[in-house]
Amino acid sequence: MSLLRIGVDVGGTNTDGVLIDVSRSNEPSRGILAYFKAPTTPNVSEGIEAAVRTVLDKAKCSPKQITSLTIGTTHFINAVLEQDVRRLQKVAVIRLCGPYTRKVPPFIDFPPHLRDIMLGYIGYVDGGLQIDGSEILPIVESQIVEQCKLIKEQGLTNIVLVGVFSTLDTEGSQELRARGIVQREMGEGVNVVCSSEVGQIGLLERENASILNASILTFAQRTMRGFKRAMHRLGLTCPLFLTQNDGTLTTAAKAAALPIRTFASGQTNSMRGASYLAGLDLRKEGGKSVIVCDVGGTTCDVGVLLPSGFPRQAAAYIEVGGVRTSFAMPDLLSIGLGGGSRVRTDADGKTTVGPDSVGHWITRDAMVFGGDVLTTTDVAVALGRADVGDASKIEGVVSPELAESAQATIKKLLENVIDRMKTTPEDATVLMVGGGSIIVPDELDGVGEILRPPFFGVANAVGAAMAKVAGEVDTIEILQGKNLADVLDRIKKEAVARAIMAGGDPNRVSVVDVQNLPVQYVTNQATRIIVKATGELSMNDSGVVDGEDIKMIPEEDELVEPPKTVLASAKEEVPFDVESYRPYINEKKEWILSERDLELIALGTFVLGTGGGGTPYPPMLICKEFLREGKVIKVVDAEDVPEDALFARACFMGSPSVSCERLPAGTEITTAMKALTEHVGISKISGTISDEIGGGNGIVPLMLAAELNVPAMDGDLMGRAYPNMNQCLPGAFKIPGGVFPAALADGVGNSLVMHAAQSPRQVEIIFRNICTTMGSRAGVSVVPLTRKQCQDYGVVRTVSQAWRIGRAITLSRQQNDFKSIPRRILELQNGKCLFIGKIVDVQREVRAGFTWGQVTIAPLQDDEQDETSLGIDLPVCGPDDNLTIPFQNENLAAFLNKPDGSREILITVPDLLSVLDSQSGANLGTQEYRYGLRVTVMGLAGDPKWTQTKEGMETGGPSYFGLDIPFVSVGTYKKPKSVIREYGPSA
Repeated sequence: MSLLRIGVDVGGTNTDGVLIDVSRSNEPSRGILAYFKAPTTPNVSEGIEAAVRTVLDKAKCSPKQITSLTIGTTHFINAVLEQDVRRLQKVAVIRLCGPYTRKVPPFIDFPPHLRDIMLGYIGYVDGGLQIDGSEILPIVESQIVEQCKLIKEQGLTNIVLVGVFSTLDTEGSQELRARGIVQREMGEGVNVVCSSEVGQIGLLERENASILNASILTFAQRTMRGFKRAMHRLGLTCPLFLTQNDGTLTTAAKAAALPIRTFASGQTNSMRGASYLAGLDLRKEGGKSVIVCDVGGTTCDVGVLLPSGFPRQAAAYIEVGGVRTSFAMPDLLSIGLGGGSRVRTDADGKTTVGPDSVGHWITRDAMVFGGDVLTTTDVAVALGRADVGDASKIEGVVSPELAESAQATIKKLLENVIDRMKTTPEDATVLMVGGGSIIVPDELDGVGEILRPPFFGVANAVGAAMAKVAGEVDTIEILQGKNLADVLDRIKKEAVARAIMAGGDPNRVSVVDVQNLPVQYVTNQATRIIVKATGELSMNDSGVVDGEDIKMIPEEDELVEPPKTVLASAKEEVPFDVESYRPYINEKKEWILSERDLELIALGTFVLGTGGGGTPYPPMLICKEFLREGKVIKVVDAEDVPEDALFARACFMGSPSVSCERLPAGTEITTAMKALTEHVGISKISGTISDEIGGGNGIVPLMLAAELNVPAMDGDLMGRAYPNMNQCLPGAFKIPGGVFPAALADGVGNSLVMHAAQSPRQVEIIFRNICTTMGSRAGVSVVPLTRKQCQDYGVVRTVSQAWRIGRAITLSRQQNDFKSIPRRILELQNGKCLFIGKIVDVQREVRAGFTWGQVTIAPLQDDEQDETSLGIDLPVCGPDDNLTIPFQNENLAAFLNKPDGSREILITVPDLLSVLDSQSGANLGTQEYRYGLRVTVMGLAGDPKWTQTKEGMETGGPSYFGLDIPFVSVGTYKKPKSVIREYGPSA
């Protein structure tokens, strides 16, 4: 019995179609009966109709024989990328959050033009969950009814509901219940989007995706009706599916409700289609990843297909039209190598290939087509690897030596990019697709097998036709008193059930991925568990899953879309030129921070966090919002303040997993400070200071300074980040008021003051446990210190240091000169660039709430060196040496290991050890370490209060972390240069 499927992929340039008989997938043709490729039409439905009609005619098939039509398209997201007001609508957002999140309002990190287009209304009501699933506050129906009245008055019909930790709400007591109330109050014609159905953990990113989704909903529904009408004209009665970003199927009705999930399926479809065409699913050996190289005319995109059959996913956050979201997207590397890449010989006789290309003009410009540009395609023809164009046109022009030299360069470029994507040192299996793949040699070092499937030109459409259904559960479980195996079994069953509900064949659904991620800084064994199940589409019941159809509108009643328009205010922002930028220092010697200053400081604090400290992104956004509200954030130099002036200390304690979801209420730290100052009898605060400049807590005192209208000191009490509250210099030296009295507050009315403690370490232990009961996130205030104490037991000018590090990284980015980042950072602080290489192993475990582990980095070989690694002075190391870095949330030491078993200690705490992404210059948190990343390891000198005192070494040295090694420094600390002194009025 034939099982005929049609797949259509609508790309920016071409629309591909394919007709497959799934029952003949074991044949060499893989069941492909017909295929189609043509330029994409302005009216997407017309292009799809043409593709389907063509493959049906070619295969001489009746539309009644087709069991499914699957479409992959970028159509919906183009409206966002193009800021097309015709297709974008204003959105009302209601947060179920209780007192939390208000300091990070919806739309806060949208580009200004998109914010103008989409921002309709913002409201806050009671609700939300803690990390353990308990309610922050129950939702109150009357509050939601009141919000509906306000939204109705503004004529808005697209509404987003966002609850704190709503993805953990298995009972439907939060967003789903609120949706019922909104639909009842607003009546027909309202679209209500629940964030828990759009994204995963990470409130801001999930909310952003939900807003984009709501804004394009009406357009998506109109587009889906167009698809349905096209099917009707074709005589197709089968179900319609769309492919999602992760390569799985969704019904047309669900795609009309969640179009944002379908915006970028092309890359995944291409990889999965190539895998199917190569017959990887028929191979006996399993459990092996495959690298896919898609070589076009200009670029080569390289990704990894996991044993599950789905691509390896990229980093947690991606930007869509400048908006930060958390969609699952393929992890891809692209290089400037394709069939149209230019081939040149430089003055030294070296042959170079790309990155520039003749692109789609290859049939005009390449020599074999009568042009005058030597391209990689010409080289392939000269070597007899390809039969295109007229080979006689390059006879006597392309010498065998030149062709071989160019081929060697192409080979090395491919070997390097493939090596960067490999997940093990073993030889890889590589799947080579794309029209430009004719330039690829038959053998590559580090590659055991190169597969070149048939029909590779329509791999996208094949991937769409053969897409699977999936069910995923992403939740946080408290494992105290529970058996992990039992919890995993329950979640696996739920994931399988979701896949079957999505239309999967119950007999062909299985679990393909299980992730168990212990949550840091908690004491109740909270663990994030992600389980994904996938399976083949059930042909028997495929009509059922499409039963929830889209309301059809007669064609003549459909509104004709007006010409494309862009909002008048949607102007391009003026590019930020960091080289010419000067911070503003007023006549009082106060540094008045701008949004640009905040971005640079945040970049720098993450580097000073030495792998820990948490992300500075949310507190930076809060500070930006303060500036937009008219508040002023000032920074002063310690020398310009009376020595008895008191500085309040502010920081957050808790888990990063909570900080990205239960965003600040804005009252946590002020409540803790009020409780503490009342307890100790302090009424006047002159400024604020950070206990740790590293990571997010380096920005928090700037938030408090804005609220209190006092300046923040250019300095901190640590000079870096450490995992424990007592590991600040006042705690190390055990000065009165160093770590206690201290107060803790959670933002919902609970606060606690700890008057005394047996030792500074006891404050950390007790507060950590209380913080867990407060939902693993609380504001902390420690007794204020005088300016003189902050100088004597702190590190001065570290805000300036962070700003300068951020400026150095940004300047190198703007100049595309990443190799200069180590040099520029070392101009700011003594130290060393210790190592440049790639991560080859990462080990992690959670003990007592902290992530302990080790990362191993291998050196780059001579032929792997690129522009990010050349011209940098490094310690001498052999090709078989490696670097290991043990960490406890923060990096602790670096060991250069030799093949004979010996090792050299390059650096230890208290000096600062940071690992930067060589491709962007950004700091990597220890939670971001993964195989294959190219990294630059930087060591910076620590303040002598840490490195040259008994107290500093006992609290911040190797022995504190259980390392039986001596302290090894990378240099003598130099006092950071003041931004205020350099750019102030007297400068």
